[in-house]
Amino acid sequence: MDYRPIIEKINLHKKQPNLRYVLKEKVEQFTDRLFYTLFDSDTPVAENLEYLEKEFDAMVNLACWEVDQPCKMLWDNYVVKLPDILERLNLDAEAIVSCDPATLSIEEVYMAYPGFYAIAIYRLAHELYTMGFPLVPRLMTEYAHRRTGVDINPGAQIGKSFFIDHATGVVIGETALIMDNVKIYQGVTLGALYVAKDLQRTKRHPTIEDNVTIYANATILGGDTVIGAHSVIGGNAWLTSSIPPHSTVFHTPEIKIKTSSNV
Repeated sequence: MDYRPIIEKINLHKKQPNLRYVLKEKVEQFTDRLFYTLFDSDTPVAENLEYLEKEFDAMVNLACWEVDQPCKMLWDNYVVKLPDILERLNLDAEAIVSCDPATLSIEEVYMAYPGFYAIAIYRLAHELYTMGFPLVPRLMTEYAHRRTGVDINPGAQIGKSFFIDHATGVVIGETALIMDNVKIYQGVTLGALYVAKDLQRTKRHPTIEDNVTIYANATILGGDTVIGAHSVIGGNAWLTSSIPPHSTVFHTPEIKIKTSSNV
């Protein structure tokens, strides 16, 4: 069979010159090495930082498409922030130990809690996002999303001592603002009230103030929506407007039970 006409047609429709999937693979390798460098006691920090710099340079060559932006200078600015990121992540781990009675040790949190892993990759990606490094932070958080079921956009702003319990199905949008000591459960969505491309540079996702707890499958939408400090949002609640501090919001389903004695 003569493949030449097929090859020509495929090449004709391959319209994205910067779409190199090797970048995705390199980001995942970089993310794994970075995580181990910060947390694994057997991983040598000095040696790994050298590997990480080389991997970072490779990602820059693949992902920094605008030649007028000095992406190669980003590594020095990024690496100096790693101790502060690690300090924040240690606070996240301690918050999980303090809040979850099922936790047997802090080592269990670092190694077995998908919520902690998702938060860790988010925090590492967020710093690159704020520097304007294209695409790589999004690939990092998508890697964590695929592994944990937690989708945190790297643009979200999240304060200290953050706790995601059970993790699966959590969605946190790009412009969400989460303050300190917030705890959320599986299935929670912090999303936009509606989607339109012209809203790209506006705040579309809610603000969650200090010491708020949001239980499973609650949905909170809208950039103007503020959940006041020390509030509790019950499971399955749906909110599109602000609530004051110290509020309790709950959803009351109608449950009917039919037994044979009712017949």
